[in-house]
Amino acid sequence: MSNQRAVLVTGTSSGLGEATALSLARAGFVVYAGVRSQQSAAHIAAGHPAIRPVILDVTVQESIVDAVRRVREETGGAGLHGLVNNAGICVPAPLECVPLDELRAELEVNLIGTIAVTQQFLPLLRMRPAVAPAPGPVGRIVNISSGIGRVAAPFLGAYAASQFAKEGVSDALRRELAPLSVSVSVVEPGAIMTPIWSKVASTASRIVEAAPEEVAAQYRSRFDGFIALNDKRARASKTSPDAVARVIGHAMTAKRPRTRYRVGPDSWGAAMAARLLPDRALDAVIRGQFPAGKPAAPPHRDTDDVPGAQRQGTAR
Repeated sequence: MSNQRAVLVTGTSSGLGEATALSLARAGFVVYAGVRSQQSAAHIAAGHPAIRPVILDVTVQESIVDAVRRVREETGGAGLHGLVNNAGICVPAPLECVPLDELRAELEVNLIGTIAVTQQFLPLLRMRPAVAPAPGPVGRIVNISSGIGRVAAPFLGAYAASQFAKEGVSDALRRELAPLSVSVSVVEPGAIMTPIWSKVASTASRIVEAAPEEVAAQYRSRFDGFIALNDKRARASKTSPDAVARVIGHAMTAKRPRTRYRVGPDSWGAAMAARLLPDRALDAVIRGQFPAGKPAAPPHRDTDDVPGAQRQGTAR
């Protein structure tokens, strides 16, 4: 391999990952682009000659190990300059409706997958000092989070759980790796129209319609309004995947990468609101952004249908 620095980016089949892979390749990096299918591999490889697709499923340990083996063999003693943990999914629904298997999948991809990939690639990120010492950290990790990782929106509780956790993990990792000359940065994009958000409406509909009707009815009006507003905001956003790719480029090249990069006015606004507003005030601001709607009346239940009703009485 040449003296070009190598980076690995997960989740590059579309959206932020694809934009990041292309941007880093154009900046002179060799980019190992993690994808889950041969079709996606062919697509991303066509974008730039410096992009090398790697079949990588962040939820499968064998897939991660295979990717590490390939990168190690191809980079030799040069190791890996950077790792961008971008792969992610979004499970949108009222938390009362979220199937636990869907919640586990959310955490498995967005949180556990990030940790699993980082654990396996860290030895390669620590290799470079003896080979190519340079100003700044020897290795660099960038974890893609979200403004939702600072302020949890209603109906995105599962997604927020994964992103809040990723923020905490990134803080701990940054403090653990600083003495080893490996930097850790978090990128917090605001609303962007990418495939992850374009899938939200269909995923939301599927989950809510599968919930018991007496539960779904309590949320449907507000949830439908939230989904419509979320789609409108994403489509109207001036923040682009290229803007996110640029800050990732800074984290990969700066002598002193920032610990956090907020991209988009809504991401900055969420960070400021979380810092300055009391919880109740922040709740009121968020509540005012979404249509109130009216929950359906709960189905009538006779007293005899309620376990222990005769024993407990009807006091409220």
